[in-house]
Amino acid sequence: MEFKILKQSKKSRARLGILKTAHGEVETPTLVTVATQAVVKTLTAEEAVSVKSPMLICNTYHLHERPNEKIVARAGGLHQFMNWSGPLMTDSGGFQVFSFGFGRDLGVGKMVKYFPGQTPNQVEQNSKPAFVKISPDGVIFKRSNGDKEFLGPKESIKIQEKLGADIIFAFDECTPPLATYDYVKGSLERTHTWAKICRQVHHRKDQALFGIVQGSRYLDLREASAKFIDALDFPGFGIGGDLGLDKKEMGKIIEFTLKFLPNHKPRHLLGIGYLEDIETAFELGIDTFDCTVPTQYARHGAAFTSAGRLDLRKKKFLTSKLPLDKKCECPVCGTYRLNYLAHLIQAREITGLKLLTLHNLYFFNTFVERLRQKVKNDLY
Repeated sequence: MEFKILKQSKKSRARLGILKTAHGEVETPTLVTVATQAVVKTLTAEEAVSVKSPMLICNTYHLHERPNEKIVARAGGLHQFMNWSGPLMTDSGGFQVFSFGFGRDLGVGKMVKYFPGQTPNQVEQNSKPAFVKISPDGVIFKRSNGDKEFLGPKESIKIQEKLGADIIFAFDECTPPLATYDYVKGSLERTHTWAKICRQVHHRKDQALFGIVQGSRYLDLREASAKFIDALDFPGFGIGGDLGLDKKEMGKIIEFTLKFLPNHKPRHLLGIGYLEDIETAFELGIDTFDCTVPTQYARHGAAFTSAGRLDLRKKKFLTSKLPLDKKCECPVCGTYRLNYLAHLIQAREITGLKLLTLHNLYFFNTFVERLRQKVKNDLY
């Protein structure tokens, strides 16, 4: 992997770059489309390309569970298995430590606003999630069939090497946004130990292993983590974990963290990607970011448009002969009307999910494309 910065904005920290991998180049900043189980849900690989998706990210935990990395390896690796010729990332499984653990227990995501009964310190030093068991060596998950599965740093790297993505991530614990300082400090010690092990056991020369910076909303822990991960000489970095209690705090955490990472290496923001988040990350100097928002919202009948987010489950759209978005040049907006798309969603036809996924990904990728163009034109 090679990374080169082509231009630095004079108006923000945004920068344009080229990320080169064995499976092609990516112009950065860019949105990395989520393909959790080796597929962008409802789309073929060719369709993902048609809506400007330059790079995908798959999930180590889920592919280990089904179909298993050995099957993927026998198929020639992820690229051949899923018929994707472009660059690929794999997440380490660290996010599942959170999503199957405290995330499930508390009903929260990586960022949370206050709700009745919730406080920012619900996860204390000795707290333990109900559905996963976290130890200094790794994590025990309960699989979908009821069996127990251990995943640690060595196992995560071994799986990712067999999967064969261009960029892989060190195994870590993604912390919940309601954790105390003491809990996060202990978690960070585990993550740092696992990062060292991942660095030691990773041997594939055609893969770039990124280290992940954690520390939750505690800036001194973010600083310590950034410096520790940087000292291990990873070729790139992931900004992980929860990012505060609201989006304003998220921006502050990202900006602060990047101060302690070398400017010449790529930075990936894990699991953040609403449109306003993308713009924040872009102007702060993030190079790549992934999120399920465009695909997940599509499967719930929501379309992102120049007029805002539309909920096609509403009956009013059944009488509209307008396109989904007059300003959008995607194949969906040029072919189908709102009334038909709303009908497909309300009739629960799977074609509707595909069409909204195509549109949303095109819309998001075009949004990022325009941000890059603004920097090229010295407007951003």
